[in-house]
Amino acid sequence: MAQSDGAVQARLVRAGLDLLAEEGVEALSLREIARRAGVSHGAPRRYFPTHRALLAAIAAEGYRELGRRVAEAVGDPAGPDPSARLLALGRLYLEFARTNRGMFELMFRHDLLRGNGIGLREASRPLFEVLVELVARARPERDGAPPPAVAAGALWANLHGIAQLWQWGSLQMTVGTGEVEPLLRAAIDAHLGPPVPAETAARRH
Repeated sequence: MAQSDGAVQARLVRAGLDLLAEEGVEALSLREIARRAGVSHGAPRRYFPTHRALLAAIAAEGYRELGRRVAEAVGDPAGPDPSARLLALGRLYLEFARTNRGMFELMFRHDLLRGNGIGLREASRPLFEVLVELVARARPERDGAPPPAVAAGALWANLHGIAQLWQWGSLQMTVGTGEVEPLLRAAIDAHLGPPVPAETAARRH
């Protein structure tokens, strides 16, 4: 019995996910994905208009998985103690990068994903909105502070840099530490200042 288009698309994405986990981004050729999915070499073009579209569909699964983990770790971003929730999000982000190296790279390889039409913005936007909400509630109020979205973007860039440099071993060598936690805390403090008391954060919501 012939499979539906949706079933074949899912098989191709699943094959890509497995290949990515095993061999990394550079292994994600259409030919190898098709072989693993058990379809002809030309089949992916019938279900995804471009190679980038298939890669974007694979990357979208990474965003969904990261989103599920963030929801479990952070809970309601409007809940009490946003500083603790922000720290939990940072830990999870660094752990996801460490344990899903291929996916973590693909999710941010916009040179590969550009113009895909799959909706990666929609897949990634909720994660950033959680970060913005936590930043807005966790940082002290002060004149001249950048908008929460700008501060959240800067913090995200810092966390991403820590994740990448940690994977390469650069930070362990230059900072002389085998623990990433102090770097995470320093990044949050540098961007947000000392934690806001829980009762103050609650009044802001």
